[in-house]
Amino acid sequence: MTVFPYDQFAKDYLKELLSPLGEVETSRSIGSEVREIDVLFTPRGEVAPPTELGLLGRLATTAAIFEPYRNAINLGDVRSCIDKLLDVFAFLERQARRNNTPVEERELPFLWIISPTASEALLTGFGAKLELHNWGSGVYVLPTHWKTGIVVIHQLPKTEETLWLRLLGKGRVQQQAINELAKLPENDPWRVVVLELLSNLKTILEVSQNLAPEEQDLIMQLSPLYEQRLAEATQQGIEQGIERGIEQGVRQGQRMFVENLLRAKFGELDEELIGIIESLLALPPADSTVLLLQLSREELLARFN
Repeated sequence: MTVFPYDQFAKDYLKELLSPLGEVETSRSIGSEVREIDVLFTPRGEVAPPTELGLLGRLATTAAIFEPYRNAINLGDVRSCIDKLLDVFAFLERQARRNNTPVEERELPFLWIISPTASEALLTGFGAKLELHNWGSGVYVLPTHWKTGIVVIHQLPKTEETLWLRLLGKGRVQQQAINELAKLPENDPWRVVVLELLSNLKTILEVSQNLAPEEQDLIMQLSPLYEQRLAEATQQGIEQGIERGIEQGVRQGQRMFVENLLRAKFGELDEELIGIIESLLALPPADSTVLLLQLSREELLARFN
């Protein structure tokens, strides 16, 4: 089973949660070798992060690069992330020279590598140390000039402040975080957004093959939440008389699902694939899903062009 659905979920997840705080770019290309940054965040002025986002909001108080991993990071992963960071530094320095302005250290982004686990040998080798007085357990920071930190999700305390990072974990850690998410008030805006993203992830996993037991368990856990979310949305629409808003929300969710399924099957979306999304959305969801799973790229383009 490819980790792509999880990668896309993590990017969409961080983009949704961080967008109110500033500009968020996902899959940003950088450097001559065209490496992609998962999430590039630029804060909007001096806006303080909402306390509801807890530790994640605190990580987003400055310009930052977020590189979330589904599986435990290794030596090459950390080096690759640092390469991307240095590419960004070089890009900003070239811009500054062209504009004849100095690069302010505070303007350089901080790299946050997010991983479910990390070995002690790896953390020690990079000189990553806990800063309990600043971040608490589970957050390791490299020497100052590297501007890099490693968030080890499974070492984070199981508190309300770490919930939004623990949702990116694996196995029991993620399952417990999902249970905590489900218990939040129904009108909690972050709960609504994340449940939509988890519903999309569930649907993509359901149509995938060769699922690991962990992924099957995740589908089983998400299924009642999915039904609950549909019931809540329907009831809210009846009570508030905003059926049009629900239709728009459903359509937005369907579009995100179609886009993610296209990415999972064909890689990054190009202009040709983007051009057939509206045609796919015009079909009943069951029909469009069957076509996406059964047809090749050429057959899809021929059918809708």
